[in-house]
Amino acid sequence: MALAMPVPNGEQLKAARVAAGLSQAQAAELMGYPLQTGSRGGVQSRTWQALESMTDERNMQGPVFAMFLLLTGQHPDLVLAPRSPSADAPANAQAPNPQ
Repeated sequence: MALAMPVPNGEQLKAARVAAGLSQAQAAELMGYPLQTGSRGGVQSRTWQALESMTDERNMQGPVFAMFLLLTGQHPDLVLAPRSPSADAPANAQAPNPQ
């Protein structure tokens, strides 16, 4: 199954963030982008600001945008859902602990 993962422009990324009800800093934190202390003492993400900018050449990669849409419940075709227990897996099996 091939998934369409278009690269969003800054306007599309901002629209998705606003629709999710997130600030730039919250969206950046959700996606693992670095945060910095802003000039007014708040938290900001220069990376996210650049991705939303119409004058910056950088764009978020398609697979990363697809994950953002999934995490914020906006993906047009897919939703994140808990994995259901497999019938052949032992009842006491635990998921691996990534560290």
